[in-house]
Amino acid sequence: MLELTVMSAVFAMGADIPPRYTCTGEDVSPPITWQAVPEGTRSIALICDDPDAPVGIWTHWVIFNIPADKTTLPEGVSPDARLPDGSIQGINDFHRHGYGGPCPPPGKPHRYFFRVYALDTMLNLPASTTRSQLLAAMEGHILAKGELMGKFQR
Repeated sequence: MLELTVMSAVFAMGADIPPRYTCTGEDVSPPITWQAVPEGTRSIALICDDPDAPVGIWTHWVIFNIPADKTTLPEGVSPDARLPDGSIQGINDFHRHGYGGPCPPPGKPHRYFFRVYALDTMLNLPASTTRSQLLAAMEGHILAKGELMGKFQR
């Protein structure tokens, strides 16, 4: 499988996520950029989750059917289920559409993975789609993937 390079202008791999992008700040989505999208890509999907949550993996963002020619999600993506470019935002573990920033219990830092997938198809899924449903639908369609991990603690 090919690898995408995933970056953000506001934090580096393994670095702290600035408070602006968390529940202690404005709770807006950080800008995320990806490179090396392979030929044949029909759409992009992104999942952000926290594997260190006390309840297991906590999903912060599910977005799919991002146009294949797009290489950036800007800061502060609208929480609308359907975006003007055709992207669809599923349901996160805060039970809402769009991005929900890091908000761990006080204590040790948690890791937040922003995983980007290049897919060979558009997904026929509703805006009620969860992380596990998106992962299942992407099986057999992933051309490339990459991730960016940031940390946050309260």
